[in-house]
Amino acid sequence: MTDLLDRRLLFVTGKGGVGKSTVTAALALLAAEQGKRVLLVEVDAKGNLTNLFEHPPVGFDPVAVAPGVFAMQLTTEASLREYLKLNLRIPMVGRIGPIAGIFDFVANAAPGVKEILTVGKVCWEVRESIEGRAPWDLVIVDAAATGHVIAQLDAPRTIRDLVQTGPIRNQTEWMMTILSDPAITALNVVTAPEEMPVNETIELVARARTETDVPLGAVVVNRVLPEPFTVADEPV
Repeated sequence: MTDLLDRRLLFVTGKGGVGKSTVTAALALLAAEQGKRVLLVEVDAKGNLTNLFEHPPVGFDPVAVAPGVFAMQLTTEASLREYLKLNLRIPMVGRIGPIAGIFDFVANAAPGVKEILTVGKVCWEVRESIEGRAPWDLVIVDAAATGHVIAQLDAPRTIRDLVQTGPIRNQTEWMMTILSDPAITALNVVTAPEEMPVNETIELVARARTETDVPLGAVVVNRVLPEPFTVADEPV
C-alpha cells in the first residue's frame, strides 16, 4: 500500500454499492497520515464522498475536509468554464450565466469530449503539482463506476485519434503521458466477495489492460470480515 501511495494520481472505481467512495476516503486519510497533502476529486456527481468526512457537499473549488485532505466535486460544465478561461483567454466566462448551450454542443460534438473535460482537469492538477504550481502530493479520484470508467480513462486517446494537429492534440499527448506512467498513475478497483461484483471486476481489469494505457494498481476486496472465532476459541 505504501508503494501505491507514492504515485501522484490514483483512480478508484468499482461496481456501485461495493464501497468505492469509502475506500477512496480511506486512502486519502492514510496518505494524509503519512504527511501527504491530498486532493480528493469526485467525478460521480452524487455528492456523497464528503459525507464520509462529516462535511457538507463541496463544489469545484477544493475545500479542506480533514487534516491534509482537500476535496472538490468535478462537473463537466465547471471544467469547460475553466478550460475556456485558461486556454481561450475568455476572462468573463466564469461570471456569465449557465453555458448550457455551449456545453451541450461541445459535449456532443464527438466521442470522448465530455469525458476529457473531467479527466483533463484531473491530469492538469497532477501536472501542476509535479511542476510545483499546485500544492498536492497526491490526487485521488473517486471515479465513475465500472460501466463508465473505461471511456473516461481512454478519452485522451479517443480525442487524439480525432485531432491530427494543433493545441488540443498536444494537450491529449501530455495527458496520455501522465495517465500511462506507472510511477505516476494507477487504476484501483474495489469489489466485494460476491459473484456479480467479482465478475465485473474481472471484466474491468481485462478491458483496462486492452483498451487503456493506464497502469493497474490494487484490487481491494471490501466487506471481508474476520473470522468471529479463532482455532483457539473452538471447543475441544
